[in-house]
Amino acid sequence: MSGAVAGPDGKLRCPWGMSAPEYIAYHDKEWGKRIRTDKGLYERMTLEAFQSGLSWLTILRKREGFRKAFDGFELETVAAYGPKDVERLLADAAIVRNRAKIEAAIRNANAALALEGGLAKLLWSFAPDPKGRPAPKTLGDVPPLTDESKAMAKELKRRGFAFVGPTTAYALMQAAGLVDDHLVDCHARRKEK
Repeated sequence: MSGAVAGPDGKLRCPWGMSAPEYIAYHDKEWGKRIRTDKGLYERMTLEAFQSGLSWLTILRKREGFRKAFDGFELETVAAYGPKDVERLLADAAIVRNRAKIEAAIRNANAALALEGGLAKLLWSFAPDPKGRPAPKTLGDVPPLTDESKAMAKELKRRGFAFVGPTTAYALMQAAGLVDDHLVDCHARRKEK
């Protein structure tokens, strides 16, 4: 498995972040950066659920379409969606049109609003201590799921969330900075103090 590789600008990056311009931008500016807002975490949770079974590049290329279709991922607005909104979303070619995932996004907005303390508080309660995790040297050192993501998925399901299995939960943890899985030599890896 490959370690960090030099990009067109000479910076070392995780190999997955090199295949397309959208990946380079996402890798450098977003992936692994800490998100602490309910809205930001809900957007990532929704996008990770829609990605299930698809390429992340597909989701990145449709991201603006998702933001428009889901009213900027405003929890209260999405939670109020009804059958007409589901049909509108199913007809929207700017997003991935999957009824189960659309309905899960609405269900998850309602579940997030029902949380005492909010979505961020719940999700961040599963973040492992970064000092207990060695930085991965190669992609082979990055797990597809962890005990924390299994526990997060179980708790989310218990609280009424859908499309949040342990692998999707771990992808969310990576995307939202609950863990830092940038390779040890990657320029985007956080420098913990």
